[in-house]
Amino acid sequence: MREGSLDAPVRHPLSWTEEAFYDEAKLDAELRRVFDICHGCRRCFNLCDSFPRLFDLIDDSESGELDTVDSKNFKSVVNACTLCDMCFLTKCPYVPPHEFNLDFPHLMLRYRAVEQRKGMVGAIDRELTKTDRNGRIAGRMSAIANWATNTENGMTRPLMESVAGIDRNAALPKYHSNTFAAHAKKAPPTVNTAAPAHGRKAILYATCFGNFNSPEIGVAAQGVLARNGVETEVVYPACCGMPQLEQGDIAVVAENAQKVAGELGPWIEKGYDVIALVPSCALMMKFEWPLILPAVESVKNLSEASFDITEYIVDIAKKDGLAEGLSPLDGGVAVHSACHARAQNMGAKAAEMMRLIPEAEVDVIDRCSGHGGSWGVKMDNFETAIKVGRTAARQALNSGKKHVVSECPLAGMHIRQGLERLQDTGAPAYQIAAHPVVLFARAYGVDV
Repeated sequence: MREGSLDAPVRHPLSWTEEAFYDEAKLDAELRRVFDICHGCRRCFNLCDSFPRLFDLIDDSESGELDTVDSKNFKSVVNACTLCDMCFLTKCPYVPPHEFNLDFPHLMLRYRAVEQRKGMVGAIDRELTKTDRNGRIAGRMSAIANWATNTENGMTRPLMESVAGIDRNAALPKYHSNTFAAHAKKAPPTVNTAAPAHGRKAILYATCFGNFNSPEIGVAAQGVLARNGVETEVVYPACCGMPQLEQGDIAVVAENAQKVAGELGPWIEKGYDVIALVPSCALMMKFEWPLILPAVESVKNLSEASFDITEYIVDIAKKDGLAEGLSPLDGGVAVHSACHARAQNMGAKAAEMMRLIPEAEVDVIDRCSGHGGSWGVKMDNFETAIKVGRTAARQALNSGKKHVVSECPLAGMHIRQGLERLQDTGAPAYQIAAHPVVLFARAYGVDV
């Protein structure tokens, strides 16, 4: 037996269709096996709030060991996990192929799947995950929706807090009546046929966030790709299912995966690459979907054809060369590496992309923003999320860079709130873009 492993992490398919996956006695036994190993190691103590909660439970128990911790107290540990995968990919020495076979995030997912099957996920929480429906409805009345969700609204935000459990101080995404998919149909950019990469073809998977909440990400990406000769089509069959994955509703994730893979399959057969605008969605397509549906060929094909937008632009630069026309950005850029970008195991592509801009001054922030998807906006978690993300916000502030950007738009919003708390007085000196590709588009002179 080796103490730890230096081998690349390997993930096993999720056995979510088997009854044993939902057997509570077997789940408790696995939780205790994994938690006892974590208790003896503690290498991951500073990653998120799950591990401090676990270690406090054990240290405060009668024996100081796991045997005197009541299983009902495990829920607080599970609730603090944001499924960021950083423990699996960057810290844990006991992930497969090590014989201990630890996969902490997927164990937390299993716990939530059991809760979901038992009907323990509240109705409000289930409705909040329906991002496509919510985006379509809120987009039709975007002015009202954005007024109601503004943190300065002293009438609606306390009501949202009491009814939906969303902290009144947590910044929420805005909605747009003109979605990215609609914009792309009305005003597609002209493809530069003289660019070195001309001949490439790609599908832009708009993602629910890029389509309804931040269309400028898609506009910027499509503009940059067109400048570099890439023919693009915008396709958005459905959400990737990450919001449902967070709640353990694996069946809905599988349904969405098959729908998206089925619609994108013919494009892949015609030679199109698939580009996701948000790293969480790229992670789902590349890694999570194949583990949920390992026998579905269309899901496997999509996984192999998928790219994150920053990854794709860097690939163009390395293999073909970028089109001319990039101009320097004043003030430098602090780039936050989002957890779901890091979990793709592709390298720091956002920082690589920003360094392609002439005279680029780029700092990289590799600390957690604390947001964790919908986790960080909840009343029970918001202050903890701000605390977890304080180091990232402080690094952004101390960098002295004019531009601060994250690959994850939600993480960027959270870092902004952390920066605002660190600023003593006056307007902040920094500017936060929705995504690194938005800054890259500006360097090309693309109107975003």
